[in-house]
Amino acid sequence: MKILVIGYGSPIRGDDALGVLVADRLEQNGVPAHVSVIARHILTAELITELLAVQRVIFLDAAVDLEPGAVRSQRLIPSVCAASSMAHFLDPRELLGWCAALYNHTPESYLITGGGASFDYADYRLSPAGETAMTAMLAEIAPLLRP
Repeated sequence: MKILVIGYGSPIRGDDALGVLVADRLEQNGVPAHVSVIARHILTAELITELLAVQRVIFLDAAVDLEPGAVRSQRLIPSVCAASSMAHFLDPRELLGWCAALYNHTPESYLITGGGASFDYADYRLSPAGETAMTAMLAEIAPLLRP
């Protein structure tokens, strides 16, 4: 089983960099050969080609609706109607929905989010709560990396 991990968020907005930094840490720690890791500022339609090659995808992001430092893991259901907040990037469910609609392919999908405390300007720096969330996110991802 091929697995793709996509960490996304703004690396210059403090804890919003959580998804990107967790993806970077995964790569630094080393992942099995069947796992690929991508870090992006935003999710774009071009990522659909990456989704076509995998059976499982794990999205990593920061969340403002979680207690700082807390982690949430959820299965995703594709939706072409998911509400993107801007026209040039997609919600993970919307990205999956387009993959299903255009190519009839839906990888098993998860979203792991970590609660952030500070989203102010901070280039690749997390708050203490963001650091706590990163550790918990790495633990949450580990079983999902097994085929």
